[in-house]
Amino acid sequence: MNGRKDQHDHGSSGRTEPTLGNLDNLDGPAPQSREDDGLPKFTLDPDLRRGGSSRPPVHRPKRRGWLVPLVVLIAIGVGTSLWIGQDRLRGLVPNTELDGILGRAETALQEGHLDGNDGSSARELFEAARALQPDNDRARDGLRNVGQAEIARADAALQAHKLDEADQALTAARELLGGGSDVDRLTQALAAARNGAVPTDRLVDQAQQAFAAGKLEGDDGAGELYRRVLAADPNNAVAKHGLEQVGDAIAGQVHKALDAGDRAQAATLVDRLAVLLPNYAELPALRAALVQENQQNSGALTDAIKQGQDALRDGRIVGPGEDTALAHFKAALAIDPDNADAKAGLGQVAQALIVQANAAAENADPAHARQLLDQAAAIAPHSADLAAARARIGGEGRKANSAQVANDIASDVASDNNDNLQHPPLTPQQSAELARTIQRADAAARQGNLMLPPGESAYDLYRQALAMDGNNEAARHGLESLSGLAVQQFNQALASGNLPAAGNRLADLADLSPGSASQGELRNRLAGAWMDQAEQELQNGDRASAAQALDSARKLAPGNPRLATLTARLQSGG
Repeated sequence: MNGRKDQHDHGSSGRTEPTLGNLDNLDGPAPQSREDDGLPKFTLDPDLRRGGSSRPPVHRPKRRGWLVPLVVLIAIGVGTSLWIGQDRLRGLVPNTELDGILGRAETALQEGHLDGNDGSSARELFEAARALQPDNDRARDGLRNVGQAEIARADAALQAHKLDEADQALTAARELLGGGSDVDRLTQALAAARNGAVPTDRLVDQAQQAFAAGKLEGDDGAGELYRRVLAADPNNAVAKHGLEQVGDAIAGQVHKALDAGDRAQAATLVDRLAVLLPNYAELPALRAALVQENQQNSGALTDAIKQGQDALRDGRIVGPGEDTALAHFKAALAIDPDNADAKAGLGQVAQALIVQANAAAENADPAHARQLLDQAAAIAPHSADLAAARARIGGEGRKANSAQVANDIASDVASDNNDNLQHPPLTPQQSAELARTIQRADAAARQGNLMLPPGESAYDLYRQALAMDGNNEAARHGLESLSGLAVQQFNQALASGNLPAAGNRLADLADLSPGSASQGELRNRLAGAWMDQAEQELQNGDRASAAQALDSARKLAPGNPRLATLTARLQSGG
């Protein structure tokens, strides 16, 4: 015996040896009555049995239905991020023109070419860059750096006792930086330097003499002289008392103007008093008297403007009687000489006359056309449309030389040349002079010299060119584009914080296009900027500068409710 127990010997006891079982039945179903082979039960996957044991098993991927919504959500998120950040992404795209301007501006700043009027200074270039992209950080920081450089220049000039140069640099720094401790320090130092050369007792004597002579305002007036004394000696009691006397005298003039019904003069005097003495005790009462006077006349003013607009729509522009647009708008200006709506109405009257003149010229009636243009010139003598119409109709004609043209422009007298007169062709010399004149006009326009100085402004130079050749398209286009250029330069000046320059461009627009509907909006924007500056000056404690800023805002938008709030803060010293 080998000692091994048979696996089928169920009656025996002891250890059971492992066996392989029946290998013949692995591939097929077990027979109905097969014996238990003693192995653990095992069921073969039908997929593994399909096709025989020789095929490898097929592994099917599990379905992941959650992937599709996840991908969609990710796509939506990426798209939303790109849409929200499109401005930032757009800013990453190189801008050759902007980068070139900023590069030249930074070079000009490094070379010390801070300001100018030829378009190549750091300030001009940074302002041009900011006009292209108002939120550009390099342009904004560059303008601030120019302001700091102007501070340094003012400091150096003050140390060298070049007071005028220091004053010029300080003015530029104030425009660029909007004030600040350095500006205040230099302002006081410059005032002390100017007053240090003259003893304060001598200034007091001069102020007293000016007051006795009734000379209250101006650089050599009593008010300014007393202010110079206080700048050098803030505790000078004589100057303080003298300045109060000047305030009382101006307040008396205000009352006289109100009694005489001259509200414009009264308002001007109140503004001057506010600049001279922001804390003058009677100033609120004077302003209240002005408001009451305005309210009494507001009804008549509103009626006059409405009647003028109605007459304009009905075609009753000019003519005999009092029921014309011209008559009603003039009546409104008699009530309030500074009323912007009445001034705009007169501009619309002038524009309507120019349109009628162009129509008369097209109907071969040049005499009537010139008559209408003369009427328009009496209302809006500097209208760009008027000048262009005169050139088209032949009201200015060709002159022998530019000197004669300049004289005629200065006197604003049109020639009586026949509209149908055929002028001989320009000589080569005249053509060259015409080209030079247009180039000078283009340069003046770029530099912001739209209406001034006389004879060298873009307006006058384009008119000179049209007087030499009334059909010159470049000159005519340049003249007609001045109004749009004034708006563009206004926006640039306002964006850079140069409020005086913005005011100049607004005045240019009033001359070039007196009936423009955009003037009201631009006026309100500039008034708001002046009030912002006044608020900043109040926060800095500079009430004199705040009063000047409020004065500028009041001239633009006298009815703005924010003015009352800021004026109250000024009066209370808050």
